[in-house]
Amino acid sequence: MSGAQHSPAAERNRQPILEVLRELLPAHGRALEIASGTGQHVAWFAAALPGWNWQPTDADAGVLPSIAAWCAEAPVPNVRAPQRLDVMAPTWPAFDGPFDAIYCANLLHIAPWATCAALMQGAARHLAPRGQLILYGPYLQEGVPTSPGNLAFDRSLRERNPAWGLRRLDEVARQAALAGLPLASRFQMPAHNLLLAFKRQGASPPVQPVS
Repeated sequence: MSGAQHSPAAERNRQPILEVLRELLPAHGRALEIASGTGQHVAWFAAALPGWNWQPTDADAGVLPSIAAWCAEAPVPNVRAPQRLDVMAPTWPAFDGPFDAIYCANLLHIAPWATCAALMQGAARHLAPRGQLILYGPYLQEGVPTSPGNLAFDRSLRERNPAWGLRRLDEVARQAALAGLPLASRFQMPAHNLLLAFKRQGASPPVQPVS
């Protein structure tokens, strides 16, 4: 496919993630994908969940053609044109109405810690009442031994950038709760990853400065 990039990890994990999404999501809704990357996830999910309309985004404008290429190859008419979205921006694009779900995979460990609070606050602003923020990736858990593979991965991330690294689940959940998104469910996934679902409660929180 012209312009399409390929991630072996996205190829491996897309079906296990889809199986959990089928459990979490109703038959119809609107979803925002943050950090879409190559576009393999959104193309796969949109084809398997035809009752959902998807808006893919990424902070890197250079991957938007890859997202479009994967969706065109599928083809999936329920995916909108990809947009650039920087989670750390004080305001996000003016999307067409709130979303029933916001999905984000493998972002927090390759971004500064402040990205977590920005993601939670932005998601709370753009989720419909009872909407869900769904995160996938590796996390450090209190009282749960970290796998050797994840320990090595964490070291390699911090060597590449001291601001990166695996995040502690309790700290991520605390930031989500401050934004009105308490942790509702947690799923153990292959390769020592987790899928987390946070559900919006009450009105959207006030915008907090991003530091």
